[in-house]
Amino acid sequence: MQSNSLFQTAFKKIKRNKSALIGLCCILLSALVAIFAYWIAPDHSPDANRMILEISGQPPGFSMQYLKIPKAGVSKIGILERTISGKPDAYIWMPIVSYTTNSDSIIVQKYVDEGISERMAFAKTAITQSSDTSKNYIEQRTNWLGTDKYGRDILSRLIIGTRVSLSVGTIAVLISLTLGIFLGALAGYYRGRTDDMIMWLVNVVWSIPTLLLVFAITLVLGKGFWQVFIAVGLTLWVSVARMIRGQVFSIRELEYIEATRALGYSDSRTIIKHILPNVMGPVLVMGASNFATAIVIEAGLSFLGVGVQSPQPSWGLMIKENYNFIITNNPMLAIVPGLAIMILVLSFNLLGNGLRDALDVRA
Repeated sequence: MQSNSLFQTAFKKIKRNKSALIGLCCILLSALVAIFAYWIAPDHSPDANRMILEISGQPPGFSMQYLKIPKAGVSKIGILERTISGKPDAYIWMPIVSYTTNSDSIIVQKYVDEGISERMAFAKTAITQSSDTSKNYIEQRTNWLGTDKYGRDILSRLIIGTRVSLSVGTIAVLISLTLGIFLGALAGYYRGRTDDMIMWLVNVVWSIPTLLLVFAITLVLGKGFWQVFIAVGLTLWVSVARMIRGQVFSIRELEYIEATRALGYSDSRTIIKHILPNVMGPVLVMGASNFATAIVIEAGLSFLGVGVQSPQPSWGLMIKENYNFIITNNPMLAIVPGLAIMILVLSFNLLGNGLRDALDVRA
């Protein structure tokens, strides 16, 4: 009950802390966007990978008409499958400048480049069975944040990229907290040789630069979506272990812990039921900090080409693909994912500071 009361009091304090509350709202909004990404994104194809090379590198607000040419063999999918992996594109999207129709064909001026178009004709039966041309296979679309060098919608990739950032943070934090709490609790409770061995390992890992260690782990595990999660998680546990060790070190000398030994409780029961619940405050603060760190590390790895691989959208990868546009006429292609990283990391830092104040965590 005391633990519940503590966290209820902490939550009330967070609600009065405007910066922490803003951070929490941003994180919850990002989580909802990540879950329903393929329903929200204008491009709902897997990985938002609809390439239209004719409209590559367009600025925010770019609008174009498209002729939707049906693809053969595209099957329908369920709601769950679409939510998880997107809906395969049922059309080839051809950008057009204008179109005219007659009884059996549609004639379009295909957009090739600024001021350049190509005349093409299609039989209506090859496009649709309906006679209502403008409503069924001609569609006006706006790329609100522009398109990248492959003609993919930046807004869609930004939305779906939220999944990568939140996923890497979640998995990395789970790995780091699991390892850190386990090793830190062992070191703080048993002391002696156990403490010496664990702290030697902590100091060795601590002495290696984070990115260098991530590179080494990534080279062993390979490049990819899950590998980068594990690599980041295996580099963040040392700070958790040191913090937990210090907390357990002091708590194990308290009278109620001595009482558990006198009652004959096992060490595992004492650690799990009586020590760890009393260090959950610092763990939550450390988890929020590690979440923000994991997002930055993943973005850096993807930018350097050893993280998430194309065509899967990642904010760091989007910056890498479009950073050349910073010195040309469309810097927003690289600035927008950078702003997204900044906002999400700032949100976790604000929440972490709010948790620290609410739980009265002291260094």
